Amino acid sequence: MNEHIEKTINFVKEKLEGAEAGHDWFHIERVWKLSKKISEKEGGNLEVIELSALLHDIADPKFHNGDETLAIKISSEFLKSIKVEEKIINQVLYIIENISFKNREESHQNPSLELQIVQDADRLDAIGAIGIARTFNFGGFKNNLMYHPDIQPKLNMSKEEYKKSNGTTINHFYEKLLLLKDLMNTETAKKIASERHDFMLKFLDEFYKEWKVEI
Repeated sequence: MNEHIEKTINFVKEKLEGAEAGHDWFHIERVWKLSKKISEKEGGNLEVIELSALLHDIADPKFHNGDETLAIKISSEFLKSIKVEEKIINQVLYIIENISFKNREESHQNPSLELQIVQDADRLDAIGAIGIARTFNFGGFKNNLMYHPDIQPKLNMSKEEYKKSNGTTINHFYEKLLLLKDLMNTETAKKIASERHDFMLKFLDEFYKEWKVEI
């Protein structure tokens, strides 16, 4: 294993110890592995992809009072400390800055292949069975309602509205998760996303049947 990657893994594990379960080391590990699998088919600079995947949630703004600069600062200082070359660091920071779903309206017209791959991997981990589990875990963490028949999803929210949203967990499927399939960048991710998307639709069908006690 690349020495930089090994040091980054140890750094992230230590930094995220005790983190909310949907944004912990295991989330990072899945995104890292998914990124490598997508890269096998799509190409890209593997060191940039791996470092970006490992550091992309090192300081998620959701858990740091909305501060979107902290992850850049922490990642930059760490990568310099382990002597990663400046060109690689700049590419990694660009990915961390642009990966988020809430920043999609501000995204670049021509994102790098490496950004496309890591973004796809992160979005894939937000859908399917794992995505469902993470969504309910975060909803519980925020003490949000699981579902309320009278509260409708808020579609087309602005970045600021999305950041402040405290809707129901089920509404989050319509506000984000079910949108992700059509936001995938690479052909490899699109195929995986299609299966995971269908699984979520089946889950929602079953959820509503059980909620309404349709036996």
